[in-house]
Amino acid sequence: MPDSMMEPLASRGWLKLPASLLDESGTLWLHERADAPISDLLELLRKGEYGKPFMIEDGGLRRLHFSLDYVQSEMRIDDPCALTFAYTRKMMAFLLFVPRPKHIISVGLGGGSLAKFCHRALPKVRITAIEIDEQVIALSELFEIPRDDPRLNIVHADAAEYLENTTERADVILIDGCDKFGVAPALGSEAFYRNAAARLSRKGVMVMNIIGHGIVLEQHLRCIASAFSGRVMVIKVSEGGNRLIFAFKEMMYGPDWTAINQQAKVLKQQHDLDFPRFVRKLRASRQFQAFG
Repeated sequence: MPDSMMEPLASRGWLKLPASLLDESGTLWLHERADAPISDLLELLRKGEYGKPFMIEDGGLRRLHFSLDYVQSEMRIDDPCALTFAYTRKMMAFLLFVPRPKHIISVGLGGGSLAKFCHRALPKVRITAIEIDEQVIALSELFEIPRDDPRLNIVHADAAEYLENTTERADVILIDGCDKFGVAPALGSEAFYRNAAARLSRKGVMVMNIIGHGIVLEQHLRCIASAFSGRVMVIKVSEGGNRLIFAFKEMMYGPDWTAINQQAKVLKQQHDLDFPRFVRKLRASRQFQAFG
């Protein structure tokens, strides 16, 4: 969205303030009335008690926040579909195993990084993005997420309920559902992951982003390993402290790394992402471990 198009947002329920009021650079956007009590809002933001998503932009980047402590999502203004976070780039490693997906379910919309990248890079794929927070969906325009597009459907729903009740099947499920404390609690049960596994096609893959202490990883890993009969890989992302869990619907008796390496070279040319490095990370990962 060009800067010239940002100004009309002020007349549609967006409050524009200098981010310097919070010791940040750029511009702060809040979904508030023009006559909202600014000093009270700033105090809530400083304390981490604002309770709603907000956006800060500095001319080069537009960032989604749930609190000032963490950046939830980030968009390059000159390339809105680029994946700026290392963990989102590595999540695309699902293409090594499912190179031509037809349907992707993405849990957690945020600023739409994964949905936008897949929408542009995979023109034959259909994407269903599940987001529980209506106020996050309200930020879609600012993050240039395509709307009313037959290939991208944004669903306002609880992902746990959606996966339990939908009859849809997906080749890939991408899970990046976080609140300001880390992984959303609703995503922490074995039932959730069993429902995710049930919604995958026969050769489908689920990729889960985990952020938080090691105990958080172990809790989710136990649930995922149980739901997927131990067919999991775990890789650490050096930037940001994220860990990614890859879970596979179908039994794999040892991946064909020679073929996967060849696929990585093709994908690197197609998408300008370092897929050969992703392969090296996966080969060094904790592979296919069952947890009792």
